Amino acid sequence: MTFIILGVCLFVGFLFLFLLLMPRPSAAGALLEQATRTTRVTENVPVWRSALNVDYLAKPFTILRRLFSPEPDPDLVRRLSLAGYRKPAHADVFLGVRLAIPAILGVLVALFVPTTTILFFIMAIAIGFFIPDFWLSSAITRRRQKIKLSLPDGLDFLAICLEAGLGLDQGIVRMGTELRVSHPELSEEFVQINFEQRAGVARVQAWKSFADRVDLESVRSFVAMLVQTERFGTPISKSLGMFSDALRTARRQKAEELAAKTTIKLVFPLVFFIFPSMGIAVMLPSFITIVRSLANSLK
Repeated sequence: MTFIILGVCLFVGFLFLFLLLMPRPSAAGALLEQATRTTRVTENVPVWRSALNVDYLAKPFTILRRLFSPEPDPDLVRRLSLAGYRKPAHADVFLGVRLAIPAILGVLVALFVPTTTILFFIMAIAIGFFIPDFWLSSAITRRRQKIKLSLPDGLDFLAICLEAGLGLDQGIVRMGTELRVSHPELSEEFVQINFEQRAGVARVQAWKSFADRVDLESVRSFVAMLVQTERFGTPISKSLGMFSDALRTARRQKAEELAAKTTIKLVFPLVFFIFPSMGIAVMLPSFITIVRSLANSLK
């Protein structure tokens, strides 16, 4: 009963603190929102996602985090950046979720588990603490895979832009705009490159930052190829076409390798599940007939 009361009090207090620290919309803010609504780029964002403001959600967690550290953990910020979450508020939201999930699971265990509450309470807290880390690792892997699969199409589009007469920087802007629907992750990365170059970062440094953010071997090879073409003055469009063909060849070889491994992976289901069922269906009627015949002969 003590755990239940403590968990409910913590949850209610946390909710009250969150609602208290949320900023209130002002008249000036509403006028600014209405004035800038027509100038913003509209994207296909879900309604529930557009209704949530990360900065508002992160404000209570930011105040709580500043009691212990003035800045978020750099390693956590880098992992969130690899997953595509690059706002400063994302780190605070992640820390808040890491604290909130164990508390919610602990309250649920205290409410619905009548026996061995202490053991399940500790297990729920431990599992809830590691759930955000598992989700973040999965999000990083998914984003890397999407960028890896969309990179050949993006390079082909960039090569077409360069052959049409656009410069490299203009081609990057065009590609970031056109691929927003089909390849949003790659489009976001190239838009980030454009923003860094507008801020005064050198082109080579912006491309190297792109390779560090994505942390893929194919992207690092692509950036190294761009650095070499920039240094020696070779035609970029031909290099892009050759590199995209090499990426497609590597992807096809990887698919063929996975297809070749399928036969080995099917051995275990065949042996443990399919063959026993087939043996029972084929051999059992014959076995029953033989047993009945022997029984009749013995009589």
